[in-house]
Amino acid sequence: MDAADVERFAAGLSGRVVEPDDPDYDAVRSVHNGRVDKRPALIACCQNTADVADAVRFGRQHDMEISIRGGGHNVSGVAVTEGGLMIDLAPMKAVLVDPAARRARCQPGVHWGEFNRETQLHDLACTGGVVASTGVAGLTLGGGIGWLMGRFGLALDNLVSAEVVTASGDVVTASEASHPDLFWALRGGGGNFGIVTCFEFELHPQTPMLLGGAIFHPIKDARDMLRFFRDYTSAGIPDELVLTAGLQYHPDGSGVPVALVLAAHTGSAAEAELAPLRAFGKPLEDAIGPISYCDLNAMLDAGLPRGARNYWRSSFMETLDDSAIDVIVDGFHAMPSNTSLLLLEHLHGAISRVDPTATAFAHRFDGYNMLGLAQWSEPDDDARNIAWA
Repeated sequence: MDAADVERFAAGLSGRVVEPDDPDYDAVRSVHNGRVDKRPALIACCQNTADVADAVRFGRQHDMEISIRGGGHNVSGVAVTEGGLMIDLAPMKAVLVDPAARRARCQPGVHWGEFNRETQLHDLACTGGVVASTGVAGLTLGGGIGWLMGRFGLALDNLVSAEVVTASGDVVTASEASHPDLFWALRGGGGNFGIVTCFEFELHPQTPMLLGGAIFHPIKDARDMLRFFRDYTSAGIPDELVLTAGLQYHPDGSGVPVALVLAAHTGSAAEAELAPLRAFGKPLEDAIGPISYCDLNAMLDAGLPRGARNYWRSSFMETLDDSAIDVIVDGFHAMPSNTSLLLLEHLHGAISRVDPTATAFAHRFDGYNMLGLAQWSEPDDDARNIAWA
């Protein structure tokens, strides 16, 4: 590959090619996780499907490793290649809502906050992430846990079709009726089967306001609170209620360690069905109240800032016994960074009613997703924070 090849490639794009000597190279190659510091040889900033197809063909012709950046909320760092071609989908931001058909089509650079803003204009929504800056593409292709999952399943369960650029540079539409094997793999198999340039989602009625927020308990009560959380969720809760428990330092910046429950209820019996949670123990603060759906989905944003150094691990659990709770609490007290956190996302309802073989996402049971989110600021602290997670 020489300069003339790159020049011809760039001239054919609606977008642009960014090279290491461009002034905004560092900004374009960066992702949410500040620990990721890879340097692509070229970055193709795409504006449409044709750009993506040309970029794939160019990378193949020149035997380049190709990485794909969607929304850029990337923890693992696979969105950025070292020395290869990074195909950047961030400029592809269109969201088109058809309220009559209850469908939305969106491009892969869209974040869930942007998607929700458009769908909520019509009092519609589908399951998305719990952090507004999360990309629609990565979350959907990997699964898609969110506040509506009890009623409507994962984000991938709401996917109707996907426009895909294949490894050969061809463009196909994957759905139940067209390329069904590819459609199966896209739903939970990650971004390894092609580059999705348009997602089509089924939408559902969702009023802008609901009841949600957080209840904060003293950290000394963490074991009792997690046992209550387990007993309450395992006894069966309605699809309209989605809960997450956590251990972290209070997000108000006070430095106080807390055990908390995050809650969202999108049904008509919210007050009654949240009452047992609110009656438990002696909380430091009950911050549950009326909240907009868009604000709910941004509730965790401030605690997970772009540029922080991150290393995350997670594990799906069908049960939560006392020994697991002890490990979680002890793990919190051993946490080297006060910006890290531990979360237990409760899974139930529509998620577990899907056949485990229906999509590439096989975790179809009532249970929990345990997340250890290590987050810190200094490179010298990498090793101990990674070891902790």
